[in-house]
Amino acid sequence: MRATMSEQGEFEGRLVELESKLAFAEDLLDTLNMTVFRQQREIDRLQQHLARLQEQLRNASAPAQPLSLRDEIPPHY
Repeated sequence: MRATMSEQGEFEGRLVELESKLAFAEDLLDTLNMTVFRQQREIDRLQQHLARLQEQLRNASAPAQPLSLRDEIPPHY
């Protein structure tokens, strides 16, 4: 049984619509992948920055070497 001309036209129209939707879906997927890639790069950069800040905080809160009383300046100077 052969398809009629209107059935073939309808089939081709549906096929074109599906191809169009697939193209849009592929473009969206590429866009989302690039967004995830950029976000991961930013997360990595922020984690490195946080690690440096934590190291600075540890170094700043480490007990300083005791100073000699001679090295201290009285508050009225």
